[in-house]
Amino acid sequence: MQVKLLYGRNGKQVNLPDDRTQVILPKEIAAIEDEAAALRQALRNPIGSPALRDLVGPSDQVAIVFSDITRPMPYERILPVLLEELSQVPDDRIVFVNATGTHRPNTPEELVEILGEEVVRRFRIVQHDCRDQDRLVRVGRTSRGNELWVNRTYMESSVRILTGFIEPHLFAGFSGGPKAVLPGIAAATTIYSNHGVDMIGHAGSGFARTHGNPIWEEMMEAALLTEPTFILNITQTPARRITSVFAGDLERAHAAGVEFVKEYSLAQVDEPFEIVLTTAGGYPLDINMYQSVKGIAVTENIIKPGGSIILASACQEGLPAYGEYGDIVKMADSPDELLEILHRPGFHMQDQWDVQIQAQLCKAAHLYIYSEGLTDAEIRQAMGSPCRDIESKIDELLETYGPDARIAVLPAGPLCVPSVA
Repeated sequence: MQVKLLYGRNGKQVNLPDDRTQVILPKEIAAIEDEAAALRQALRNPIGSPALRDLVGPSDQVAIVFSDITRPMPYERILPVLLEELSQVPDDRIVFVNATGTHRPNTPEELVEILGEEVVRRFRIVQHDCRDQDRLVRVGRTSRGNELWVNRTYMESSVRILTGFIEPHLFAGFSGGPKAVLPGIAAATTIYSNHGVDMIGHAGSGFARTHGNPIWEEMMEAALLTEPTFILNITQTPARRITSVFAGDLERAHAAGVEFVKEYSLAQVDEPFEIVLTTAGGYPLDINMYQSVKGIAVTENIIKPGGSIILASACQEGLPAYGEYGDIVKMADSPDELLEILHRPGFHMQDQWDVQIQAQLCKAAHLYIYSEGLTDAEIRQAMGSPCRDIESKIDELLETYGPDARIAVLPAGPLCVPSVA
């Protein structure tokens, strides 16, 4: 059978044996035909909140938090409607805050790609820097004792609008909602604590879990401490068409969005598989290997012990060269050694959370990586074995595992979370 994987910008076709392959995709859900009308309706009739226009006056200072280049949020279709509802506010009283978390700043060209040329031209844009103490302000302390430091521009604004999209997330349960604050515009120290080794290793953390997940619970607590005025979250198809809009009160609107996403993003299978072919969800979700760990993590519940995971991820930015994922994976020659390093008292490095999740899986299964953006040496550094031909590798693995071996394919990677019934 022919299967199209979400890979890079254009996808990748693979041919797999019909009788031994199960394709696992999100349930089909119709995209909204009139996206502008749906957005307008949500902003004027939000969940648990007055209409956005009624919350904002011409003298307010408005901060709009937006996702960085690694998140495929269709701002070019969303912002015209959002700004229409803020038309009473002068342009010089609106600032866009780029929720980079621990990621690198976005280039001018990327900001145009994210926001559109007109928004970049008209409005002030602040790129969050999680390590610049002068641009951070202390908001308080979470119940876990985590010091919450947040972007100063955001906190000094009288109206605070959080935007994002909701989909399954590898350790926070679901994206969107509070993630715009933590990690989006929080200090590095705050993020490191929230993403710490004990939090990542907690039984409650992982895909599709919110309540009972200590990472998500602290994210929500932290976001509420900043007193956001309003959120605008969407859900979307793998082709980035909007399927629903959730706006208004942070807790209530995000909860409604999560329940909506659960209906089509969770899948069940009858038994685990010897081979799982997965992706990171295509560009920009597979922009680098660090971001692509989510495509490995989503196989956890359906890969047999000793099975093989094949990740197809473009990784146009490599490991990448920025951040510390690449530095960490070079510290050891095995997943066990890496996990021992990560658990050392006092160890803190950026991106250790994804290394931890990947190492845990690589202890239980073999990892092969198909990527035009990574060298063989980089793939080996990332705890994988190079795979330069997916179909040949699957034929080889089927020979190894025997005539009863089966293949699962996750063409959309972490956009669909499978488990064994």
